Amino acid sequence: MEPEEDHRYEPDRDKGTYSFSDTRQTRLTLGDINKARKADEKHSEEKIKDLYHVRAMYGISAQAPAEM
Repeated sequence: MEPEEDHRYEPDRDKGTYSFSDTRQTRLTLGDINKARKADEKHSEEKIKDLYHVRAMYGISAQAPAEM
């Protein structure tokens, strides 16, 4: 399983440099909400993919004899 480049983070769109004294609240735009939804969907897909990988790695073979 090769590591993949994560293209979800865009540093040029990062507006997270606020000072401590800045008390203004940020507003969510429809683009921000859509980006969060897509990230959630991608996270869910990765979680399912990882679950299948773990099951394949640690699963019990159907041909293995049952030990008691």
